[in-house]
Amino acid sequence: MIYIIMGVSGCGKTSLGTSLSEKLGWPFYEGDNFHPQENIDKMARGEPLTDQDRFPWLLRLHEIIERERCSGSDALIACSALKRLYRHILLHGSMSGAPTICSHQTTSHSASPEVFFLYLHGDYDLIHQRMVARQGHYMKAELLRSQFDILEPPSEEENMLTLDIRKSLSEMILEVEKHIESLKL
Repeated sequence: MIYIIMGVSGCGKTSLGTSLSEKLGWPFYEGDNFHPQENIDKMARGEPLTDQDRFPWLLRLHEIIERERCSGSDALIACSALKRLYRHILLHGSMSGAPTICSHQTTSHSASPEVFFLYLHGDYDLIHQRMVARQGHYMKAELLRSQFDILEPPSEEENMLTLDIRKSLSEMILEVEKHIESLKL
């Protein structure tokens, strides 16, 4: 099973991913670590990324997802995945839905049954407050509005579980654990 922890910058993807990784023993891939340097430099200057900036990054994350799926491993990946198109690229590796590299998997335009999106949902004011308070991250708080502007919340057919970021980290972890248990039934 692969969980892609998604949402705008500052919503708590890394905190949740790190905690779930420790609790479940699954590897955690921080999506920010896979951005090309040009993207990091652009965000550090306070410039929003374009779709063209994001595509190579999303394809790198798709490769990780496919590697984990093909090996039968469980994994956690943090990625903003703000648009439906981005989530499609994460799942299928292209905008067209070309075949995946894992021969036993079939490709469709819907979500893969073993990949779920954990959508960390919260309002602008709360997340902006968090971003202003955090130290040492290249993503500027001024860019948060641009992320909310392009955000396309996932739909039910995308295999998603919405988590309210007003809840505590332990409450969100419990919801994910319940979700995992429900899938085993």
